[in-house]
Amino acid sequence: MSTLVERVTVDVVEAVSRVRDGATVMVGGFGLVGAPLTLIEGLLAHTSVGNLTIVSNNLGEPGRGLGRLLLEGRVRKAVGSYFTSNPDVVAAYQAGRLEIDLMPQGTLAEAIRAGGAGIGGFYTRTGWGTALGEGREERTIRGEPHVYQESLRADVALVRARAADELGNLVYSKTARNFNPDMATAADLVIAEVDEVVPVGALDPEAIVTPHLFVDAVVLSR
Repeated sequence: MSTLVERVTVDVVEAVSRVRDGATVMVGGFGLVGAPLTLIEGLLAHTSVGNLTIVSNNLGEPGRGLGRLLLEGRVRKAVGSYFTSNPDVVAAYQAGRLEIDLMPQGTLAEAIRAGGAGIGGFYTRTGWGTALGEGREERTIRGEPHVYQESLRADVALVRARAADELGNLVYSKTARNFNPDMATAADLVIAEVDEVVPVGALDPEAIVTPHLFVDAVVLSR
């Protein structure tokens, strides 16, 4: 067990050093709720990685969370559904400094879930007949028009949980659960930020949402 503990629980510097320049990074959170702020700050303080594609519901708030990563010029493209809460995102897009792939929120969630489940894509009614559906493959299912959406996967997922045990099993707190569990299944490397690490057996098995097999590293929140 000690080998597993040493492998999973690391400091923030070691964790973020695994993120490479140009990576596609999924980041959990809805606004700042459930966002791995320690890991984001670690990327800013301890790495120079940039040219990132960020898959997240939004890009933080002005100067906070992913909003700081944007202001530092580290983000090349954002894939998400709700960017207008951060005026800096709008300004960066209008200035041509940021690419945006806008997706309906439910479609974003399903694209991530499908990516984690090994599904290449799916058809949805949402977006058909709108600008978001332009250029997409169309299919009629049960008499209703649908558009095709490719699933999403990433090189790295940064997720936020309430607690982990020493193997890396994760439990979440209320709405902070949002996108985090699905993202933990849809990336090649998964780094979890948690409030505490407890001994194996201390977590109620029925409360564990993300099994440790999906988790590569655990960092304590600061």
